[in-house]
Amino acid sequence: MAASSIAAFFAVSFLLVLVPGADWAYAITSGLRDRSVVPAVGGLMLGYVGLTAVVVAGVAAVVARTPGVLTALTMLGAGYLVWLGASTFAGAKDAGPPRAEEGAAAGPGARSRVLKGAGVSGLNPKALLLYVALLPQFADQHGHWPLAVQIGLLGLLHMCIAGAVYLGVGSLARTVLRARPTAARVITRLSGVAMILLGGVLLVEQLSH
Repeated sequence: MAASSIAAFFAVSFLLVLVPGADWAYAITSGLRDRSVVPAVGGLMLGYVGLTAVVVAGVAAVVARTPGVLTALTMLGAGYLVWLGASTFAGAKDAGPPRAEEGAAAGPGARSRVLKGAGVSGLNPKALLLYVALLPQFADQHGHWPLAVQIGLLGLLHMCIAGAVYLGVGSLARTVLRARPTAARVITRLSGVAMILLGGVLLVEQLSH
């Protein structure tokens, strides 16, 4: 795999990660409500690991060619985003400086945030299709490395880029807004609304077909 292909993929991946979406909303919410954004961002990365594994295994191509499976996956992901957005909006009153007893780096709360993050990224059908369309385009079909290895490495690179950006987004939200509880509640509610709208758009798209 040529260095130019890796550099081009890095640029495209970085630009895509900079576009706000459900992952951004979840990272910002975690930054405002949790003591540490690491579990939430780790969950997002876990979801990307799953998507990379699906693409490497060739399952994503089958899903993309099977309308029924893709529709079910889209409905599931959209419903999850709506539920998570509603939960985030309802919990906005708790946004602000994390208390000492909350947001510990370990324990059931951290595990819950990891699982939620994995659901946000891993159940996103648009992310799945993005992986299907994007990763193979930068792999060398005639290179010395197996195609699966190349795709896996590109997926890992995208995961690292996303992780760095989301850690920055969540940490910045926490640093800037932790002393501004009113603003923190507004941003948390907006994040919840954003997830609800994203999920609603996906549901409407599927129901209108």
